[in-house]
Amino acid sequence: MDFYQFAKSVVYGVLKPLYRLDVKGTENFPKTGGVLLCANHISLLDPPTVGICAPRPVNFMAKAELFEAPVLKNLLPGLHVFPVKRGLSDRNAIRTGINLLRDGQVVGMFPEGTRSKDGRLGKPMSGAGFFALKGGDAVVVPCAVIGEYKPFRKVKIRFGEPIDMAPYRERRASADEAAELIMERIAELIEREKRAE
Repeated sequence: MDFYQFAKSVVYGVLKPLYRLDVKGTENFPKTGGVLLCANHISLLDPPTVGICAPRPVNFMAKAELFEAPVLKNLLPGLHVFPVKRGLSDRNAIRTGINLLRDGQVVGMFPEGTRSKDGRLGKPMSGAGFFALKGGDAVVVPCAVIGEYKPFRKVKIRFGEPIDMAPYRERRASADEAAELIMERIAELIEREKRAE
C-alpha cells in the first residue's frame, strides 16, 4: 500500500462515521483514462471528502503557500497535490493538470473557484472548462456534495454520468460554455437528490 492509499484509508475511517458519508454513483466513474472530476464547493473538507469517495486517486491543486510549510511540502506531493499560484495565470500548474489528464489520471477541480457561503451554486470560472477542453480525450465526471459538515449529520456525495467533451472540442466551444455545462450537470445532481428526499 502506497502513502496515498494509506492516507485515504485513515481519512476515510475518520470522515465516514463522523459525517455519515453516503456515496452513490461510483459506477459512473471510468475505470481507466483521464477524468476531470468537478464538484461544487461548500467546505474546506470538500477536497479530502471527494478524494476519499472517488474510486480512483485524485490529483488536486492547492495554493502554493501551503508548499512552503516544512511538513506540508513533503506531505502534499504524496497526497497527489500540486501547487498553484493564486491570482495569476500559473502556467506550470495548468501544464501539470493538463498533462495528468492526458496521461490518463484523475484531476479534481471546484469550478466555482471558491467556497459558497450560503450553500448555493455559484457562477463557474472558465478554468474548469479550459481543462475539460484541453485535457486530451479526458471525460468530465460531475460530482455533487450535499449537506452540512456537522458531526453525525449525513453528507451525500453523488457522482454523475461522464460528460464526453469530444463534440465540444470538435466545434471549438469556449471555456466558459464548457464550464457552464459542467455546473449544469452538478446542479442536476443536486436537484435529483432533492426530488428523491
